[in-house]
Amino acid sequence: MKLKLAIDPDIVAMMAAEVAAGERAVTAAMREAGTGLKSAWRLQITGAGLGTRLANAIRSQNFPRSGESLDAAALVWSKAPVIVGAHDTGPLIRSKNGFWLAIPLPAAGKSLRGGRITPGEWERRRGLRLRFVYRRTGPSLLVAESRLNTKGQAVVSRSKTGRGKVTAPIFLLVPQVKLPKRLDLARDADRALDGVPGLIVANWVEGRL
Repeated sequence: MKLKLAIDPDIVAMMAAEVAAGERAVTAAMREAGTGLKSAWRLQITGAGLGTRLANAIRSQNFPRSGESLDAAALVWSKAPVIVGAHDTGPLIRSKNGFWLAIPLPAAGKSLRGGRITPGEWERRRGLRLRFVYRRTGPSLLVAESRLNTKGQAVVSRSKTGRGKVTAPIFLLVPQVKLPKRLDLARDADRALDGVPGLIVANWVEGRL
């Protein structure tokens, strides 16, 4: 007795169509999941008051970059991982050299490079010397003999009589700072991951309609 096995061309076509539908569904689902997670992280960052510039540092990329695949994936990351990571974990920050952390007060102004100004930069820009003031209770200070301009920033006093000259606190000095945890990126990542199966099914069904 001989058996002859033949595969119906219609079945082959159906299987190929089903694989193609799966590729489209998985690729679309991963694209939606990645875009959704990127938006959620950006919303968290702006909602925490960290600004749109840091929020826009969150980026996403789909793989494969073109075409469709059952192995499609999405990558979501930050171009400022140190800053975002610090607000996500709330670390304890200490000075690298074991001395003080200098926290600028409003009278210090801003750095020319953006962000917080350092005592060294402040002295070079203002042409004034900072003086250390130790306090037994509360943070110690770096102060300067200066006047305050209309913006409340300490500048050199040009008065020969000393009119308007004050001892202005410029920096707070602390041994360490506990950065508050302001983000919970893992929460949104877990939600995005949990939603992937549902997105695949929804896109698969939609592709058949």
